[in-house]
Amino acid sequence: MENKITLEEIQNFEGKYPKQLWYLFTVEMWERFCFYGMRGVLTFFMVDQLLLKDEAANLQYGAIQAFVYAFTFIGGIFADKILGFRKSLFFGGIVMIIGNLLLAFSPHDLFYYGIAFSIIGTGFFKPNISSMVGELYHEKDGRRDAGYGMFYAGINIGGLFGGALCIYLGKYHSWNLCFLAAAVVMVAGLLTFLFTKKYLGPIGDSPLLKIPATKRRTREIAVYLGSLLSIPLIFIMVKNTDYTDYFMYTIGVIAVSYFIFETVKLGEISLQKKLLAAFSFIFFYFLFNAIYEQSGGSLSLFAKDNLSHNLLGFSIDPNVVNNSSNTLFVIILSPLIGLLWLWLAKRKIEPNTLIKFGIGFLFLSASFYIFYYTKFFANAEGITSLNVFTFAYFVTTIGELCLGPIGMSIITKLSPKRLFGMMMGLWFLASAFGQLAAGKLGAEISKSNHGTTLLDKLQSYTEGYYQLAVYSLIAGLVLIAISPLLKKLMQDVK
Repeated sequence: MENKITLEEIQNFEGKYPKQLWYLFTVEMWERFCFYGMRGVLTFFMVDQLLLKDEAANLQYGAIQAFVYAFTFIGGIFADKILGFRKSLFFGGIVMIIGNLLLAFSPHDLFYYGIAFSIIGTGFFKPNISSMVGELYHEKDGRRDAGYGMFYAGINIGGLFGGALCIYLGKYHSWNLCFLAAAVVMVAGLLTFLFTKKYLGPIGDSPLLKIPATKRRTREIAVYLGSLLSIPLIFIMVKNTDYTDYFMYTIGVIAVSYFIFETVKLGEISLQKKLLAAFSFIFFYFLFNAIYEQSGGSLSLFAKDNLSHNLLGFSIDPNVVNNSSNTLFVIILSPLIGLLWLWLAKRKIEPNTLIKFGIGFLFLSASFYIFYYTKFFANAEGITSLNVFTFAYFVTTIGELCLGPIGMSIITKLSPKRLFGMMMGLWFLASAFGQLAAGKLGAEISKSNHGTTLLDKLQSYTEGYYQLAVYSLIAGLVLIAISPLLKKLMQDVK
């Protein structure tokens, strides 16, 4: 038997972090390498190699990312109800590897096929590790936030190397190599999981262990087959972004209805209030992503054409900076901001989660104002400063850190345990709609470029970033204004 370790033994760990956190951290790190590597090359590859216009590439990027996160919602439900986190993760990893190998084999001809496989794979893989991290802790364990903070740093180490390496390989060596690198690291992630899963005790087992094995197997196989059969459908929808819109709006209505149904079914007012508070966080997370997620879309295309190669006197590719500076800053700033909250808490002046969310929006607004401000540093050709652009990412990251890691943690605190999967799913779904909206905003930004020179492009893109700075500022101020009301709904949850 594999389940020698009990949940009690795992949760009663000494010190700051359970050892299982490091195993999950490593698996997720490799998966994020693959994910961020792919994300960083999508719009660049579509414009440079598939010869799409900026606007079309932005919409396509938004659609692909929206599907990735929407399937995380669906994958989360299947993991909760049928597969359990482990099998879901393993199946997802295998499908992602197939997707990357298709892309590596023939990036131009098999692009949309490879992407369709990657979408399904990520959907089954992504929600599970973050849910398993939550289970390493007792419900009342105060160390959970630190665990998620550490986990968040791991995600970003993968993102840093993936974001830099894949675009570098694609631009300067070959696109086949770029996609092959993503497949190789995914294999490393899966092997890590296979060798360390015995230390997870019962965490992530199938929720159907009580029913006969044959019945359980039938359900599992149905999930595998169903998801593989949906690949042609995803292929069609990703290629034609109009279909993506219909699909996403349908999923949105279903998800919100399901949330309302589960909330009403709880029948307990205090739990219902907490879920409403959680839903408000999820809604603001959607708004945040709609603005923040320009990095893979419009900012990637801006970096491609409008930035110098000079960063603090060193020559560096602007797309590598665009893909990796955010994750590098997360690794540097994550522990510092964590320490800042602890220092403020000791002095009894730590802002609550709501105010932190609001502050996140204010920093996001400031960063897009700096992206806009790059226009004042441009030369006559429309090439502007990579230093100012990178500083904008520094400011964005502070905003993200006020919101990302504590967001996941607060959702798990506000939700009853049996609805964890659904609430995590909604959190990722908010990302999906954020990605879709980001693609549309990016398309609008590039659509306003009626000229043919790089100076025209600089003008239209930076004006777009100015608009996003304004939206972000308004959202932050609204959130801070309504925080007393949300605080009441949260009751005793901090």
